[in-house]
Amino acid sequence: MNAEPRHPRTRQAFYRRDRRSVRLARDFAHEALRDWATAERSDDVLLCVSELATNALLHGVPAGRGFLLRLTLHTDGVLRVEVHDSGPGEVRIPEPAAEAEHGRGLLLVAALADKWGVGERSPGKIVWCEFTVRGDEVAVPGRRR
Repeated sequence: MNAEPRHPRTRQAFYRRDRRSVRLARDFAHEALRDWATAERSDDVLLCVSELATNALLHGVPAGRGFLLRLTLHTDGVLRVEVHDSGPGEVRIPEPAAEAEHGRGLLLVAALADKWGVGERSPGKIVWCEFTVRGDEVAVPGRRR
């Protein structure tokens, strides 16, 4: 008997340069996590989706463009969140003043995610973060574990 091949599960959506896109991206991620039965760390994942989407809108999406949110749940239980934008700029963790009202998004991502980083694309960049959501292999839909 041949074993069923295991493939990562991926969902993605494109969002316009609009303030409502952050909420829509978070809702999209929430639905994917629910459908994948991945409740572990969902609050951390959703906060990071919000922060990365907000940063893309504020710093990475030129007028008339948008950003792509991609979620990938790998069979080893690693959930990867990627936000693709088409803007220039270097991504770095700022050191905001104690009284600053902004500038802590990537600090939160770095604190909550197991890993995070920046990849290249032309034009723009991919800011990503990863979470271990299961210690064992992710179940294949319709198959008993």
